[in-house]
Amino acid sequence: MTAQGPDRPDQETAETRAAAREAARAAALLARQLGRLAGSAGRGAWRSGAAAAKEAVKGIAPVFARAADRLRSTGPRAAPAAPVADPAPVERPETRRPSSDSRPARSPRRRRPWLIGGAILVGLPLVILAGYIFAAFATLPPLGGVAPEAAQRALVVEAEDGRSFATRGAFQGERLTEKTLPPRLAQAIVAIEDRRFYSHWGIDLRGMARAIWRNATGGGVREGGSTITQQYARLTSLSQEKTLRRKIQEAFLALRLESTLTKPEILVGYLNTAYFGAGAYGADAASRRYFGHGAEKLTLPEAAMLAGLVRAPSQLAPTRNFGGAKERADLVLQAMVETGAISQPEADKARAEKLTLHTPPETPPGTNYFLDAVQGEVKRLTEAAGDVTVRSTLNLDLQSLAEGVLARRLDAEGGKKKVGQGALIAMAPDGAILAMVGGRDYEDSQFNRATQAKRQAGSLFKLFVYLAAYARGYFPDSVLVDRPTQIGEWEPQNSNNRFRGALPLRQAFALSVNTIAAQLGEEVGIPAIVAEARRLGVQAELPAVPSLALGTADVSLFEMTRAYAGVLGPGVPVEPYLVRTVRGNTPQPLFQRPAPKPGAAMDAQVQSMMLDSLQAVVESGTGKAARVNGLAVGGKTGTSQDYRDAWFVGLTPDMIVGVWVGNDDNAPMNKVTGGDIPARVFHDFVERAQKVMKGRKRPAPSTARAEPAPTAVAPAAPATGEVRGVPEVVDTGTLTIRGRKVHLLGVVGESGALARQLARYLRRREVICSGDPTSARCRLDGDDLAALIVTAGGARASEDAPSDLIEAEDQARAERAGLWQRER
Repeated sequence: MTAQGPDRPDQETAETRAAAREAARAAALLARQLGRLAGSAGRGAWRSGAAAAKEAVKGIAPVFARAADRLRSTGPRAAPAAPVADPAPVERPETRRPSSDSRPARSPRRRRPWLIGGAILVGLPLVILAGYIFAAFATLPPLGGVAPEAAQRALVVEAEDGRSFATRGAFQGERLTEKTLPPRLAQAIVAIEDRRFYSHWGIDLRGMARAIWRNATGGGVREGGSTITQQYARLTSLSQEKTLRRKIQEAFLALRLESTLTKPEILVGYLNTAYFGAGAYGADAASRRYFGHGAEKLTLPEAAMLAGLVRAPSQLAPTRNFGGAKERADLVLQAMVETGAISQPEADKARAEKLTLHTPPETPPGTNYFLDAVQGEVKRLTEAAGDVTVRSTLNLDLQSLAEGVLARRLDAEGGKKKVGQGALIAMAPDGAILAMVGGRDYEDSQFNRATQAKRQAGSLFKLFVYLAAYARGYFPDSVLVDRPTQIGEWEPQNSNNRFRGALPLRQAFALSVNTIAAQLGEEVGIPAIVAEARRLGVQAELPAVPSLALGTADVSLFEMTRAYAGVLGPGVPVEPYLVRTVRGNTPQPLFQRPAPKPGAAMDAQVQSMMLDSLQAVVESGTGKAARVNGLAVGGKTGTSQDYRDAWFVGLTPDMIVGVWVGNDDNAPMNKVTGGDIPARVFHDFVERAQKVMKGRKRPAPSTARAEPAPTAVAPAAPATGEVRGVPEVVDTGTLTIRGRKVHLLGVVGESGALARQLARYLRRREVICSGDPTSARCRLDGDDLAALIVTAGGARASEDAPSDLIEAEDQARAERAGLWQRER
């Protein structure tokens, strides 16, 4: 026994060290698992953290169990180890079977690893959450730390007659103060957004519960859960990301705001910062944007509408969703009744009041090319801060007409002739841009083909060749010979590969003879031609090569239209412009265009000869398709190589109109020349523009506009008498009334969804039709049915339709109504 005494401490020490090493490994494993959990929490992956916690418990519990067993073997109960030296069998059962007294004491030890694991499983998420909250607090940004994005100032754009038709940029308005805060607006925003605003301390748990309940039982979002203080903190100090971290920081910042600002200061700050849709930031800007006056003049229904917008400003902006904004305003009025801000009779009266928007519901899509150019010009004219109103040169009637004419022609012939795009500019003699179409669809492509595209002008460039020649002693009656011509290594060819012999210059210009233009170019010199182009305002690069006489330079429709305007105007160059005045918040305008100062006058004789030659093009040359009955018209066609570009620029006493068609990828068209589609577009536009230029405005679709022309309806006869009754819709241009099929005059009907919509509209309503059933005029409640259908975009106007239907289709195209929205 004494011999074994010194060995026992060594044995216990070894086992203790082994147990310590086992515990160290367990601690290291625990540290790794906690590190994994912390990483998961840092990334916001709560589910991953929970899974890691379960994994940690599974991995750690067995290790802790082995460590506990090892430690038990080195404790006070390890004394019976002496029998190990004596292999007597009587000692073994005692060491293996514990006595009945020891069983209750050892049972907790066996459960202890599971208790530790359960504690970890429950405690770790709480620790992680606490760490997450602490991290959110530690990274809390300062109040007002989010600088607002530098937004473009708001532009309200008016047409030449003063009608507002578009807005651009972000409205800022005037900042409200506690003194200027409208009481009705304050009551409305508190009622719908935060009823306990004046009693809570930044976070309203009761209000959150109420909002959840009302939204769940109301079938939608009727009330917000965040307080006004929280929303103000988010707008001024945080990003708009939707994360738990941001929500925690929002709550901390709300508490800080409540401790540093008064309730009125918080409310005013929120109303000055909130977004109200349609580019309006702040209540005053929204009031001016939607109702045309400052916030101090808000009526009760107007205040209710503004208060209802902050929850979903982009969706509820009344300029695009007036019905939704009105429904939301009604909810605000009811909330004001519930909070005691107003009485029920006051709410009912406010609901009944008619709200009128100050600006049109939506910017006409086709005007966006013009608006892009206006925005650039306003920036150049004035750098004054604040919202501005721009009086432009645009004639809305001509703009709508230009869009419709170009679209109609390309729709009818573009596919067959492989023409994908077109552009049009209408300019007054003094340079005012009356209409601008930069492409078929602004939403598909914002590239402005009227101002930005550089394309070969072809024979359109011959204007400068003949001006240089007339200025140097040539006359329209001067004769040159159309013959094979070679200038250096260049041999120009005519489009028909034939030669006509001797021709006066007037006829050579009218027929666009290339060889004679090349001879003139050689005679007067390319520098003289370049000088004439520069004098008339062409700024593009012009290569000094002989082929320049035939238009091999790349130019824009804008500068070529400007150059032709110089032939008509009193001086050159003509300075095009889009802006007449720019007004801000001060009585004096920020910019007012001065009276135009004519440039250097063109030689009267040269001008007269050039106008004579331009008229010959339309009367007897390549531009005959542009002739307009009863109107003096001059112009010039242009076609580039391989039919890649086709141009026509024409002049009337009132305006200069330039037209280009082609393809964006520069693909050849199917033998389209300037005298084809461009000249026809010019004719269609100018013929109908005469009414507008005489001061007659196009009326809205109504009975007056839809009245049939006396010659358009066949005289009544027994076989083609009046038919009346509730119709059945075959398509949007064909009805069946009492068994008789009636086709609406000038209407190309559509089937499908549009026909079903028309059927619902006409349900149980009597229609009266007169005239030939194959081309009848029908009326509904006194209105012309064909005009109603075409104006709503339910059908197309046929090629031979009366002018009122063609105008109705133009309006539908411009407003993207019905089928035009579907096709674009």
